[in-house]
Amino acid sequence: MTTRATRSPRRRTVVALAVVLVVLIAFVIRLIDIQIVNADQHVSDARDKGMEVTSRLAGTRGEIVDANGTPLASSILLYDAKLDPFIAIQGINQRGEDGAVVLDENEKPVRLTWPELAVQIADVTGQDVADVEAIVTDALAADPHSRFAYLDRYISTAEFRALADLELPFLSFEPHPSRTYPNGAVAGNLLGFVGSDGKPLEGVEEMQNDCLTATDGSIRYQRGANGVTIPGTAVEEPAVNGGTLKLTIDADLQWYLQQLIAEETDRYKADWGGIIVMETATGKVRAMAETPTVDPNDPGASEPEDRGSRLLRYSYEPGSTFKPVTAATAIEQAGVTPGTAVEVPDRQVFDNGAVVNDSENHATENLTLTGGLVTSSNVAMSKFGGMVDAQTRHDYLQRFGAGQPSGLNWTGEPQTTLHPAEQWDSQSNYATTFGQAFTVTAVQVANAYQAFANGGLRMPASLIESCTTADGTVIEPDLAEPVQVIEKETAEQISLMLENVFAQGTMADDVAIEGYRMGGKTGTAQVSDGRGGYKSNLYFTSLVGYAPADDPQYVVLTVFDEPKKQRMSSANRSVFKKAMTQVLTHYRVMPSGSETPLLPVNG
Repeated sequence: MTTRATRSPRRRTVVALAVVLVVLIAFVIRLIDIQIVNADQHVSDARDKGMEVTSRLAGTRGEIVDANGTPLASSILLYDAKLDPFIAIQGINQRGEDGAVVLDENEKPVRLTWPELAVQIADVTGQDVADVEAIVTDALAADPHSRFAYLDRYISTAEFRALADLELPFLSFEPHPSRTYPNGAVAGNLLGFVGSDGKPLEGVEEMQNDCLTATDGSIRYQRGANGVTIPGTAVEEPAVNGGTLKLTIDADLQWYLQQLIAEETDRYKADWGGIIVMETATGKVRAMAETPTVDPNDPGASEPEDRGSRLLRYSYEPGSTFKPVTAATAIEQAGVTPGTAVEVPDRQVFDNGAVVNDSENHATENLTLTGGLVTSSNVAMSKFGGMVDAQTRHDYLQRFGAGQPSGLNWTGEPQTTLHPAEQWDSQSNYATTFGQAFTVTAVQVANAYQAFANGGLRMPASLIESCTTADGTVIEPDLAEPVQVIEKETAEQISLMLENVFAQGTMADDVAIEGYRMGGKTGTAQVSDGRGGYKSNLYFTSLVGYAPADDPQYVVLTVFDEPKKQRMSSANRSVFKKAMTQVLTHYRVMPSGSETPLLPVNG
């Protein structure tokens, strides 16, 4: 028989267990309510009370590098320092070197007041202490429960670290990637720049923005009333950095040629000048130097018209540099050879009434096709060109880029002109044989000579090597297919004639580089006056060539806009020789193994 005394302890135990169970069930129900049933409402309440914080994790804009990986544009981090006025005004417990809270004689925590903390902050930022104090007091005066104010914006990494080391719970930081160009003005006209808001405004920064742009992430966490982050509440969405953009440009060569063109442009008092170096086998642009230029670190220091690339945005009549296209057309379509001769006066009136003059007076002579190029005779090239119908000549000009885009897809690239053959008037019919009545860009001229030097195979001009995304994927540009613009045998004949231009022409001694065979041509184009005519005695001059001519490696094009000291293309001889010498030296190109075979100039 169970006694009352025996049953009493058991009953108490059961009651106690029941109470504990009820409490546990209540906790579970509350936990379910907080984390599941009303989770969104609780998060919203925390957010409204300033207990949930979301910070942007800034992705880094991608680098721009040269063909060898040398950084031309990169990003550094600046920071916005933000504070919580509501917490800052309350001060914080002072801590010793060991991190422990410092206690007073009554064993109470020693508090650092906001004015005392403002002194520590001002020591780091360099701000006036009173100004730092006012940030908090002014914010609270406007809103007694204010939870946000800027302490300072765009502070350096060093300042950020020094402030973070203070371990003040009311301080937080937001990173801001900022653009820097470690080589200054090197390739500045190509690189472009970004605005203070990070928006790309020029050059490849703008054109290749899809490659370079980063995707920001975020981190969301909850904090207690004292501003301290609650452990385990952080939810992070990582940022994705921008890709690395590799250019075809060689930064070292670019630097040298920029110094060179600046000196030579000043020497000949030209409005502007430029140099293009193109790899013969690939069409890759290894340098594109011009002056005036821009330092992307400080674009405001340059005039607006100097912040872009004139070499890519200026079109002009190529003049004599396109006479070899006429020669190639006549060889393939009229059956002429480098030795075919025509009678050449210094002034020719054609049957259709067109009048063509040579640049200098001379007695009537019998010039071969080679001679027409060596002497740069407009009359001779008009006669050879006239052996082929206008439509066919139009098509050959088009093959070599006239009236077509350069393929670089550059922002602001001009629309070059080549009117339909049926629209050519009597004068244009012959002017097109010596590089007038149509326009091209400097890149297209360089590309034409790349084709002459590459067996007639025109490779697409390119400035972009690749884009490597954050995950390592390498994306190469979608370039046009190579085009066989003339037959290989024709290109070889043109190349030998262009060698003779250098070997037998008036500039032979001025441009010769010992040990190297070279081929090329000068051009002196009239400059539009903007009213349908031409400026008087002012020209756009150029000299383009390649070396070694027996095994072509690089094309060099030099241009001057309106040189005043020496107004014709002879102004380009010095800069061309210096540029080509540097290119051959820089790339350690072996000298030629033979002399240029001389062709007959007169028939």
